[in-house]
Amino acid sequence: MLPALLLYMLLFPFGRASLPLVINTWAFKNATAAAWRTLQSGGSVLDAVEKGCARCETDQCDGSVGYGGSPDEAGETTLDAMIINGDTMEVGAVADLRRIKNAIGVARAVMERTDHTLLVGESASVFAENMGFLAEDLTTNKSMNIFSQWLKGNCQPNYRKNVFPDPSKYCGPYKPRAARKQRRRAPHTDIHAHDTIGMIAIDQDGHVAAGTTTNGANHKVPGRVGDSPIVGAGAYADSSAGGATATGDGDIMMRFLPSYLAVELMRAGAGPSAACQTAISRIKRYYPEFFGAVICANTTGHYGAACNKLPGFSQFHYMVSDSQSNTPLLKSVDCF
Repeated sequence: MLPALLLYMLLFPFGRASLPLVINTWAFKNATAAAWRTLQSGGSVLDAVEKGCARCETDQCDGSVGYGGSPDEAGETTLDAMIINGDTMEVGAVADLRRIKNAIGVARAVMERTDHTLLVGESASVFAENMGFLAEDLTTNKSMNIFSQWLKGNCQPNYRKNVFPDPSKYCGPYKPRAARKQRRRAPHTDIHAHDTIGMIAIDQDGHVAAGTTTNGANHKVPGRVGDSPIVGAGAYADSSAGGATATGDGDIMMRFLPSYLAVELMRAGAGPSAACQTAISRIKRYYPEFFGAVICANTTGHYGAACNKLPGFSQFHYMVSDSQSNTPLLKSVDCF
């Protein structure tokens, strides 16, 4: 008779017993719970990702997701979102979305009701309205207060360089000036200014989906698009390997496609934690002071995370719900 452990390994190779799985960035428990309930009630992994991310949009998670947060230089809140089907590699995404609160829902509509991958700006908003999404004001008293305080503080911080008047001292409007060699500016390390929710869902059969939704960076230049709606940057999923999603300074992170890299490393046999660490290390090589984290999960239900250590940011929190816990659990990883 086979020993119990060996029998277990034969029946449930590589930890498959921990499926289904929902994992998302940050301590956004309500989002995890919404996605988990969706899977448990028979919904697909796409349904789970959409419902989970939509819950964060409604809850305005940390002010960095959904309406009423992260006003740009003009005081307007705009949204970015993306969803990916790891079975078919179909993707839907929106960026610089105005007037529509349910950005992840619009992203899924782009995937399912067009042959496109990404719609942006006013045209994305018109598409959403035509698809039946309600047009609403995304500005709130809180976001207007954030904006007014920023103006009173001479528009600090901001994301301008090589312009006049001096953006480190004054508000715009700005005009270009001759570029000169500058020291790299200290990064914007307000961790609550970059709290994108990224989510991965894997069902009992190993189908994978991932998604993101965010209102971007506080005081961004109007029209700025970060990593969240960019395939392979904000998130990536392939049901033959796993899924990954990133959070942090999207302007830097999107240059390295960390989610794509992590999934490809898992495909090559790396464990989720090692894949996440390598994705972070690749960015650190060029930007040692960048703010960011990555979560990873493979199709056997194993998961991991990694983050770049900074003053005031030595540990990254994320949520997990699987068949072992059957409820959202807060996890953490030490940054390096």
